[in-house]
Amino acid sequence: MGYYKHETAIIDSGASIGDDTHIWHWVHVSGGAIIGSNCVLGQNVFIADNVIIGNRVKIQNNVSVYDKVTLEDDVFCGPGMVFTNVYNPRAHIDRKHAYKETLVKRGATLGANCTIVCGVHIGEYAFIGAAALINVNVPDYALYVGVPAKQIGWMTKYGERMQLPPVGDGNFTCPATGDVYTLKENVVSVVTDYTG
Repeated sequence: MGYYKHETAIIDSGASIGDDTHIWHWVHVSGGAIIGSNCVLGQNVFIADNVIIGNRVKIQNNVSVYDKVTLEDDVFCGPGMVFTNVYNPRAHIDRKHAYKETLVKRGATLGANCTIVCGVHIGEYAFIGAAALINVNVPDYALYVGVPAKQIGWMTKYGERMQLPPVGDGNFTCPATGDVYTLKENVVSVVTDYTG
């Protein structure tokens, strides 16, 4: 088994990389990184030492995943999106002791060129639109767009926008999968899950 590494990629000693992960052109994986199986790291990706990446994660071109970032299983990072790890950086002050933890939960999508300010949690199957700026925690299944980002709706596991009332409770059946979702007190949960 093992993983695939393009000849231009640099994998530092000590990095843990799962089976069937593909690491493409000019990627640099630091020695303390943990990367799961069946992942894809696109061209010019950087993975820092104190990073945990789950299984089946796709990181598109030109993304740097800095210390204290955790990506759970099935996360998608769009091209050019940005993580930070210090809230108030200054070139002349060493703030490595002040890195903030960022957690992106299972199945979330981070759109192209979005920015995730350190210290936030992105919920399961949340969807962050292209070029959005996230500086708050994002609930499970929530759809956020804009600068700074605001919630404009809800998304299914499959990536379909739910037709739910903006205020109040409701149900939605995904046309692609038949999964049934319910919105109650501003929390979406799966009633019937056909996708597993």
